[in-house]
Amino acid sequence: MPNPSVLLAAAAETSKNDGPGWILRTVLIVGILGAVFLAWVLLRNYGKDDHSDRDDRD
Repeated sequence: MPNPSVLLAAAAETSKNDGPGWILRTVLIVGILGAVFLAWVLLRNYGKDDHSDRDDRD
């Protein structure tokens, strides 16, 4: 991974020209997609009863 100061310098250089538009947009999109994916992973089996290891002769 590159040195963080190099990344900050690159971000500062691009913000002089175009503003923080594409960086902020990328961070927001990745954050939202990550939150949606995390919610999907956590909730995909919520509420399902898993009785595959039980004996049904009770």
